[in-house]
Amino acid sequence: MDVKQIKNIKHTSSNNFFLLSGPCSIEGRDMAMKIAEEMVKITDELKIPYVFKGSFKKANRSRIDSYTGIGDEKALKILEEIGQQFEIPTVTDIHEVSDAAMAANYVDVLQIPAFLVRQTDLVVAAAKTGKCVNLKKGQFMSPESMQHAVRKVTDSTNELVMVTDRGTMFGYQDLIVDFRGIPTMRKFATTVLDVTHSLQQPNQSSGVTGGRPDMIETVARAGVVNHVDGLFIETHFNPSEAKSDGANMLDLKYMKGLMKRLVDIRQTIHTF
Repeated sequence: MDVKQIKNIKHTSSNNFFLLSGPCSIEGRDMAMKIAEEMVKITDELKIPYVFKGSFKKANRSRIDSYTGIGDEKALKILEEIGQQFEIPTVTDIHEVSDAAMAANYVDVLQIPAFLVRQTDLVVAAAKTGKCVNLKKGQFMSPESMQHAVRKVTDSTNELVMVTDRGTMFGYQDLIVDFRGIPTMRKFATTVLDVTHSLQQPNQSSGVTGGRPDMIETVARAGVVNHVDGLFIETHFNPSEAKSDGANMLDLKYMKGLMKRLVDIRQTIHTF
């Protein structure tokens, strides 16, 4: 898949990596608009192809009392408004077969969560909408095995597919990124590195996931150096008060500086 095929994506001739970024969850219109506005400014200035990310629903929760969302249609309409107002593509996760057709009415990219990427009916339903499908590599899967998930999309007559590495389980409560997976997966699909989820530290005891946001730049740099096609970085202007995944999101105030440094790396290695 060529990223240029994503509807409304800009700056595709810049030779930069592309970026999927936004809050973990759509908590409300004002917060989503604030993040989108700032991200559009940054990516326009640095000429980074950009897709706004926000989950309309959080279904994969550790505990029954964990935050799940503000309401499906309400959140999806906010994503639609962001896409229209800023003329950018948007991406959201889906969790059930019925989510595919519903979400496809509002966003440009449908994302299959890592825990669900082996669910054939879900992957095929996403593919059949004709939207771009982002397959997140299961924490329990090898990079090589993702070619079969990709084939489920392409065999459903949809060539708009990419894969995202979000780390591999390293013991019970940690993840690690195996950078050998980037060139492996790039052989059969456009490949993204999910920097922030790769730094999660699942806590089975409390049911509240921790993280290492201090390592975001380290992992992102390594991804760019190893020629990843795109980066996935969740961000929030107040991570400590975010309703989901605050422990591993990047504070929005650091995003511009990080992107500048990563673009410098990208432009340097592009000549080799």
